[in-house]
This record gives sequence, C-alpha cells and structure tokens, in this order.
Amino acid sequence: MQRVRWIDTHCHLDAQEFSALALDFRAQAAIKSVVKCVYPAVEVANFEAVRQLAHCHDDSYCLGIHPLYVGRAGDDDLARLDAALTQHRHDPRLVAVGEIGLDFFVPELCVSPLRARQQHFYLTQLKLARKHVLPVVLHVRRSVDQVLQGLRAVGGQTGAWQGIAHAFNGSVQQAQAFMAMGLKLGFGGALTFERALQLRRLAATLPLEAIVLETDAPDMPPHWLYKTAAQRAAGETQGINSPAELPRIGAELAALRGIRVAELAQATTRNALAALPRLAALLPHSDASPDPHMS
Repeated sequence: MQRVRWIDTHCHLDAQEFSALALDFRAQAAIKSVVKCVYPAVEVANFEAVRQLAHCHDDSYCLGIHPLYVGRAGDDDLARLDAALTQHRHDPRLVAVGEIGLDFFVPELCVSPLRARQQHFYLTQLKLARKHVLPVVLHVRRSVDQVLQGLRAVGGQTGAWQGIAHAFNGSVQQAQAFMAMGLKLGFGGALTFERALQLRRLAATLPLEAIVLETDAPDMPPHWLYKTAAQRAAGETQGINSPAELPRIGAELAALRGIRVAELAQATTRNALAALPRLAALLPHSDASPDPHMS
C-alpha cells in the first residue's frame, strides 16, 4: 500500500506573510507528505511570482484575477491574462485559470461600479478558460448562486467544467449543482472549528469523490492556529497557516467522516487530479495511480 500523500489545491505561498521563508514553509510541508501545492494568482502583478514558485518547488500554479483585485486592475489586464495563458500554454505546471469568481462579502464589491466590474471580469475569465481549455479555480464568497449562473451562461450546451469551488460553504443543493457540472469542492481549515456546524455536516456527508483539500494559506487558519481579536489585542500571536497544516486538517476530516486517514488522503489526491488533470503528469506514476486497497 502506498504511504499517505497529500495535495494542497489552494495555497498563496507568494503572500508577504511567507516572504523569504517560503522555502522553509514548503520544506516543512514536504516532510509531512504534502507532495504538491497549487498556487493561484490574484492579479497580473503576481503572475510571475506564482509561476516561479511552482517551478522552484516542483509545484503548479494558476493564472487569474481575483474579484477582490478587480478595483485596481487595469482595463487591459484581461488581455494581459489572455496573453499570459497563451505564452505559457505549454507549461505543464499551469493547471487552471484562477483564482477567479465573485465576492459579495466585501460591501463595496456589492454595489456599482465594482459589482458590475467583478461580474465582467468573472465572465470574461470563464470564457478565457474555455478558450485555453483549462479548469477553473473559483472564489465563491457569499456568491454561490451567481457563480453557478455564470458557469451555466458560459458553459454552452454541455455545461461541463473541470476545476474547484474553493472554500465551499454553501448548501447541499448548491454543492450538488457544482458536482453536476463536474467541479470539486474545496475544504480547509474552517472545517476544524466545532462551531462551524453546517460546514462540518457538509464535509462529513457529501460524496467523498467531490472533495479536495486546501489550506488557502496564509488565510483560513485551522482552529489550533487561530487567535481571536481579543487574544491578539492581548499580545498573543496567531500562528501562520501553511501547507504543512494540510495533513492535520485531513485527519480532522477523516475523523468527521469516520474513515481512515490514508483513505481520505488517497481519495482527495485522486479528486485533485480529476479537477486539475495536468497535476497527474507532475506526480510520480505511483502517486498518480489509484491505490487498489482504497477502492
């Protein structure tokens, strides 16, 4: 039987929280059997940073413009994304268009002109994913129905997509809608909080083949790293979320589902390869192949 291996399908290792220590954080994750990380871009300015990180650490990356960054994006940034996707189309480490989507949690993004602008960026990036035959990594904060609507509008007759609804926290019906389109659902540190009752129910009961794991590092810390505002004001330091936390997050999810950690790791790795097919070529054959003991 293969030893336990993990894929972090969403990690911002280029964030300033990691800075010069990115190599150390990635090495810690490797020691804990995190064999691959996926680094989504958030704006044109960090396209090259995520690409270099992926090549430096034997990982992978996505190119896209995050909805939180559309307000400062240039009018030509969508054309620059198209050009970058064309330039790197033969790069096996480019696995998706992302992080893209809609965010209706931030108040200023909920009203014009930014609401219309992020909708325009989202739909155009979906069309670029179709043009370049790439999966999508989707940001869906307080926007699940609108993101689904965009997928249906751009999806054409088949309506089929590949990719991941990152940090999913919707309803069972919304989860089923993503799954029906062929998308996987990303779960991370938020499921480790006992008060997150709905999210934990989803993580425990959705079909295992629909789930991938992510840290969203340095964001979305698990409960063992999190400090409340009052604790931080009192001088307590919040731990830095990193890909090294993924195995412990996975262990908590396995416990919620009542299955072995090795089974959870094997299934979520298999699901990541289905969501982002170019990942398979980056893994040793033994890692990319299903484990017969897990079927």
